Amino acid sequence: MTFRKLTSLDAQFLAMEDGRAHGHVSVLSTYAPYTADGRRLTAEVVRDLVAERLPLLPPFRWRLVRVPFDLDHPYWVDADDVDVSYHVQESALWAPGDDRRLADHVAEIIARPLDRSRPLWEIHVISGLADDSVALLIKMHHAAVDGVSGAEMLRVLLDDTAEGQPVMAPHCAEPHRRPSRAELLGRGLTNMCRYPARSIRAAVRALPHLDEVPTLRGVPGVSTMARHSRSAKAILERTNTAEGTELVAPRTRFQTAISPRRSVAFGSVSLAEVRAVKDHFGCSINDVVMAMCASGLRSWLADEGELPDGPLLSFVPMSVRTPEQTGTFGNRVSVMMAELPTDEADPVERLHRAQATMTAAKQRHQALPASLLEDANDLIPPALFAHATGTALRHGASFLQPAVNAAISNVPGSPTTLYCAGAEQLSQFPISGILHGVGLNITVFSYRQELSIGIVVDRDQLDDPWPLLDAVRNSLTDLTAAISTRPAV
Repeated sequence: MTFRKLTSLDAQFLAMEDGRAHGHVSVLSTYAPYTADGRRLTAEVVRDLVAERLPLLPPFRWRLVRVPFDLDHPYWVDADDVDVSYHVQESALWAPGDDRRLADHVAEIIARPLDRSRPLWEIHVISGLADDSVALLIKMHHAAVDGVSGAEMLRVLLDDTAEGQPVMAPHCAEPHRRPSRAELLGRGLTNMCRYPARSIRAAVRALPHLDEVPTLRGVPGVSTMARHSRSAKAILERTNTAEGTELVAPRTRFQTAISPRRSVAFGSVSLAEVRAVKDHFGCSINDVVMAMCASGLRSWLADEGELPDGPLLSFVPMSVRTPEQTGTFGNRVSVMMAELPTDEADPVERLHRAQATMTAAKQRHQALPASLLEDANDLIPPALFAHATGTALRHGASFLQPAVNAAISNVPGSPTTLYCAGAEQLSQFPISGILHGVGLNITVFSYRQELSIGIVVDRDQLDDPWPLLDAVRNSLTDLTAAISTRPAV
């Protein structure tokens, strides 16, 4: 790649940043303190590993270049001077170095934006943990990678064996070239002339489904516009009108504008126990995860005296990346919205309702164009996009009808042990991002025989997320206990 333009979906993760909201996502892993050959796992060892594999990690070399006057979305260009010593940083915990101290340190790191003058990634090597293990926090910007492509990046950095793997640098057919300012201006003007036709095509695909876009569905008039567009489409195509399901998100403490500060909690549950619940009640692992999140939120909100009468509403990121798009990085994602049955008191009935709502959400999602999020963004000219997106997210959070209550995702990980520079990976936790109006994110990874849970919240909305994490984890105990008393499906 010499240079390539960001899609409107990629650019959205830049446009949302305002000093309080950030567009990066992270993963926290802990490792054995020593590599297979007896070296201590230090920042210098990690720097050597990254430098060796940098040719295989394109987003680690990409640097942003803005189009003059912001006439178009920015471009990625290859940087020839990546300063690995800057990007791989080291720090240490104060005693006692327990999970809470590590979570507080991680919260401080993810609250800082990435430097846009450099490739948008960082690796933090953290020592001082109580058990002498070493933690790595990897930050990558969502403008460059989504969940699937981020996992591809991790698999380049990590190995299946302690001995590692030979690194074969890809063939570079042409030298890296940075586009000139005049060239970028010319491209921007050309694309600006093409925008009206592109916007019309995007509108045809997006308008009937705008009420399925979490960032837009709370805007007054959007649901009406989507409903009328569906009716017009049905008339033109001579089909039955497909009405959208009315999903309502009650307002909770997380449905306001966020601050720059973050709180983090992480932990794990037995994957074998989750599978036992799945097998007994005839559902999927994802259904169990959604039921656990609903149960944990119900318990925690009830303790706080804040439990709404109706169910909460979550948005769930979904990959729409095709096999042909493997290794292309950027964003190939969509979202689906699913109710969280926090209004159901019985844990087993809550699981069955979670399964039913996920099934309904998947059916709605299958009717949506894979490019819906990008099409919705393409309705706004690039010259206005960043300002309009930031303003809508920031000011709409407190005054508009809440779009959703929480972001929840479940990402399958490696069932076998991974290694970093020969050091065994002991655990892996997702540390995702939050938005204005959606100040709660619960993400789940599987690694080896554990299901790892990472919770990120706005610190001004919730200073201590550990009781919420405990409530989510404890909900699995209720479901496993029900295996012996409730009939199998």
